[in-house]
Amino acid sequence: MPPPGVSAPPGAVLFVCAYNSVRSPMAAAVFRQYFGHRSYVGSAGVRKGEFDPFTAAVMDELGLDLTGHKPITVEELEDLEGLNFDLIVTLSPEAHHRALELTRTLAVDVEYWPTQDPGAFEDGSRAQRLDAYRSIRDQIVARIEERFGRGGFGS
Repeated sequence: MPPPGVSAPPGAVLFVCAYNSVRSPMAAAVFRQYFGHRSYVGSAGVRKGEFDPFTAAVMDELGLDLTGHKPITVEELEDLEGLNFDLIVTLSPEAHHRALELTRTLAVDVEYWPTQDPGAFEDGSRAQRLDAYRSIRDQIVARIEERFGRGGFGS
């Protein structure tokens, strides 16, 4: 039973952002770590992105390996396995708009978690850029924990 104010995770969750290279794979990896034993999780982007080594680096700090992540679009995911999710969490405005279009005729809940794209911070040193990615990662972790708990990890 989750703590008061926290909802149990749904059976299947999809995290969507602009390119599926930073925010949505971060969220899916954390969610999978916490709830992979009882919930299915996927991630996708509105457009096809590229592998982001900064994402892999900051997730490795949590012990989560994203080096094999291959960005995928919502359309590619739909073609591969369908959109059989109980909840779609959108992390960017365009992802939210796309999810609302996709779910007009589906019984799927959509939640918008506005999250800045750390990839937009191309200026600055490597350390400054990694700090921007860490900040977004930590916001995503906190939001997942606030919404669903920790799935038995450290709780």
